[in-house]
Amino acid sequence: MKSIQTRILVFLALLNFSTVAHAQFGNILKSVDKLNEKKDKLNEKKKEIDQKREEWNLSEQDEVRLGEQISAKVRMTYGVVQDPNVHKYVTLVGMAVAKNSSRSKLAWHFIVLDTDGVNAFAAPGGYIHITRGALAMLTSESQLAGVLAHELTHVTAKHTLRALQENKGLEIGAKTVNLQSDPALLQRMADEGTKIVFAGYGRNEELQADSEGIVLAAKAGYEPAGLRKFLSALNDRNKDSEVKQGLFASHPEMNERLQKLDAAIAAQKSDAMAVLAERFTMHIKYQPVALTGLAVADGTKGLTDDSGGKKDDNNKKDDEKKQSRFSRLKNAAAGGSESKQSASVTGSGGSRGVDRELSAKGGSNASLVAVTVTDAELADFIKQGNLRG
Repeated sequence: MKSIQTRILVFLALLNFSTVAHAQFGNILKSVDKLNEKKDKLNEKKKEIDQKREEWNLSEQDEVRLGEQISAKVRMTYGVVQDPNVHKYVTLVGMAVAKNSSRSKLAWHFIVLDTDGVNAFAAPGGYIHITRGALAMLTSESQLAGVLAHELTHVTAKHTLRALQENKGLEIGAKTVNLQSDPALLQRMADEGTKIVFAGYGRNEELQADSEGIVLAAKAGYEPAGLRKFLSALNDRNKDSEVKQGLFASHPEMNERLQKLDAAIAAQKSDAMAVLAERFTMHIKYQPVALTGLAVADGTKGLTDDSGGKKDDNNKKDDEKKQSRFSRLKNAAAGGSESKQSASVTGSGGSRGVDRELSAKGGSNASLVAVTVTDAELADFIKQGNLRG
C-alpha cells in the first residue's frame, strides 16, 4: 500500500514539475519572441536610415557647394588672417597630407581664421579651417599636420553629411538632390551644417578622425604623435576650466582620446619621423593667449567672469536671458549680421560660463586669401622636409 502511495506522490510531483517547467519554457519562448520583434524593428529602422541616406547622397559638386556656404559662415564669425605667407605655408602642409588621403583629387582649401581662440573646423568638400590661436599653440610642423589630418578625416569620412542625413528637421524626401537648382535647400542645409560644424561631432566620429588622422599624417612622413602632443597641450590649457572649451566641447572625453591615441601610435609600424619644428617656427610667429585672457565676442562677456568661472547669483537672471539669446544665435548657424561677431554659448556651459574658445572675438575681414601651390612647389616642399610624395 505504501508503495502505491509513494508512486502516486512521485507521479503527482513529476506532473507538477512538468506543468511548471512547461510554463517557464513558455515564458522563455515569449521573451525570445519579444527580443526577435525588437531586433526586427531595429533592423527595419536601420534599413530606413540607410535608404534615406541613399535617397539624397550629394554629388561631389554639390558637396563642394555646401562646404563653400558653410565655410563662408565660419569665416564671417571669426574673420580670416590676411597673411598670404601664413596661408601658403599651412596650405603646403595640408596638401602634403591630403596627397595621401582617399580624396587626394579634391580641391582642398586651408583657411586660417583670425581669432585667438584655439579651434579647428572641417566643412564638406575640402574646406579646412584652423584658428590663429591654434597655430600659436603648436610647436612643430608634425603637430600642424596631425591637426589638419584629423580635420581632413572629417571630410573624407563625410561626417557632416552623415549628420545632415540623420537630421529630421531637413525632411528631404527626394531621391535626387540638386543643390545648384535648389538654392533654398542649399541654404537650409548650410544652416544646419554650420550648427554641426560648430557643435562638433560625436564620440565615434572624433575617435575615427583621431585614429585615421594619425595614419594619414604618418603616410605623409610626419611623426604619428603630432596630434597627441597638441591635444595634451590643450589638456593643460583647460585643466582649470569649469566649462568644456573649444576642441574639448565635443565627445569623447579628452582622457579617453589621449589613451586611444597612445594605443594607435604604439600600433603604428611606420618609420615616419619628420617633426620639422624649425621650419614651423620660421613661418608661424603667433604667441598663444591664455584662456582667461581671451577677448570674447560682443555680448558674451556677461556670461562669465575673467576667470571663465561662475558669476555671483545676483546676475543669474540676466545671464540666463543672455544665454537664451546666444542659443538663438547658435541655432541661426552664425548667419546674418546679428551673429557676425557673436559665437554661441555651448550647452555644456549653460548660464555658468561660456566656451571661451568658441566665443573668442574674431577679425572683421572674412575674405579668402588666394593661395596657389604648383606641383613643383609641393614636390620641393615635400623633398626639403624629407616627407613622402
